[in-house]
Amino acid sequence: MDVNDKLSMHWKATVSPVSALGVLAYAGLLQETNSPREWGQGWDAYGERVGSTFGASLIHNGLAFGLDATLHQDPRYFPAHQGSWVKRVGHAVRGTILTKTDKGTETFSTWRVGSAYGSAFLSNLWYPKRLDTFGLGVGQGSITLGFDLVKNLATEFWPDLKRKLSPPK
Repeated sequence: MDVNDKLSMHWKATVSPVSALGVLAYAGLLQETNSPREWGQGWDAYGERVGSTFGASLIHNGLAFGLDATLHQDPRYFPAHQGSWVKRVGHAVRGTILTKTDKGTETFSTWRVGSAYGSAFLSNLWYPKRLDTFGLGVGQGSITLGFDLVKNLATEFWPDLKRKLSPPK
């Protein structure tokens, strides 16, 4: 991937219809749980939660692009598509922590880890003071990495599942 491909990938991850639905759904969950409670309820509060969630996504993808472009890391996940399910799960876990460089070697996924934790800490700055804590930043960054693992697992196993669920031709 060249730098333009990386920018396009991260931009789409920020503004695609699937991303927009995710932002709206997550903001809805925050609204339902009244988190943070200082923002209250109603459409204005929901709008604040939508803006906060979108802002966090924008920061996350901006940091991811900056790190993977600068450090010459490839942000894609490369599925194994073969082997036992245990090995493939291990491959997905490994693909969350390690990444390929632009030259094809493997390295620590600085772009993924840095953007997960960096965006968590930066987006906490506009939260109420009681929530702008180190612990919440670590927790939110870890949740982001967990979602990345789920995406890798889906990429790994979805083609097999789709084949099994499809009616025979």
